[in-house]
Amino acid sequence: MAKGGFPGFGANMSNLVKQAQKMQKDMERLQEELKDKTVEASAGGGAVTVVITGRKELKEIVIKPEVVDPDDVEMLQDLIVAAVNEAMRKADDMVNSEMNKITGGLGGIPGLF
Repeated sequence: MAKGGFPGFGANMSNLVKQAQKMQKDMERLQEELKDKTVEASAGGGAVTVVITGRKELKEIVIKPEVVDPDDVEMLQDLIVAAVNEAMRKADDMVNSEMNKITGGLGGIPGLF
């Protein structure tokens, strides 16, 4: 065995470190980009539409005036919840897709997003 450990191990370790550093920079860039990337979802045939960012920040809610019925507030609340939940699912899909581009499908780092 060569002095200092396994032959060729140092070069492989150096490459792994470089790859990890690049992945970290790419993930930092992605976190910044997710502030500006948005997804949109609607419920009730477009009666309620929401827009959220890739960081799951609600940016906009649009409610068509004809669905505002003082006698049926619960329906409007349900439509808002449905639209927000769908937008959250879309944001998760977008983030997972972007992370897979960086990690090559290895999965994200828990707690990163």
